[in-house]
Amino acid sequence: MHRIFQSFVDHISESVDPFALRATMADTAAALDLCRFAYLSVPPQRGADALVISTYPPAWTTHYLESHYERLDPVVLRARRDAEPFDWGLATGQRDLSGAQRQFFDEAAEFGIRCGFTIPIHDSRGLVAAVTFAANEPYAAFRRAIDAHAEGLQLMAMYFHVHVRRKLAADRLVDGVTLSPREYECLAWAAQGKSAWEIGRILGISRRTAAFHLENAKAKLGVRSIAQAVVRLAASRSSLN
Repeated sequence: MHRIFQSFVDHISESVDPFALRATMADTAAALDLCRFAYLSVPPQRGADALVISTYPPAWTTHYLESHYERLDPVVLRARRDAEPFDWGLATGQRDLSGAQRQFFDEAAEFGIRCGFTIPIHDSRGLVAAVTFAANEPYAAFRRAIDAHAEGLQLMAMYFHVHVRRKLAADRLVDGVTLSPREYECLAWAAQGKSAWEIGRILGISRRTAAFHLENAKAKLGVRSIAQAVVRLAASRSSLN
């Protein structure tokens, strides 16, 4: 675990965009026999976009958002009220689930998300972020992997959150202009050569929505093309290094 964690720290320090951050966490999770992860940063303003970086299947993310599952998701609801890490999934023997919540877990399992371990990150206001490691395997096998690395996973979650905040969420300034979380995220993926359709697939939103956020970013930056906006983003990042 020490070698894996050291590699994680080295690579996360070099990661400057959602693509690199996602790849670093995904590679580290895989090295620990954990097949999926999701990071959710909760905005302090009601109605503002949350920041999501994950390896969940895009089809599930789209279905989740379209079904407004954030309103009943037992994982999010528990993370809001509980600062301690916790397991979840039907196999954990949870007894306080509604019929809709059981159906939610059944649907998640169809997309390869059968059980998970979530690490809430709170400050004085409450939940600010959560990191989840999930798997599509029997709960006992997943639990063994979690038990073997629980302390390291909690440290990884905190490191990941700090680096996301410092490199992506620090007011999301690009040349002095503040972008929304979604605008910044879409522009960062555009800088990786992704089209609006590809960005939509990655983030679990429609192509039209991705294009909308890119257009907003372009307008805020006062440029005529996405390519020019990407150049502004690259210049902003290099000034931080």
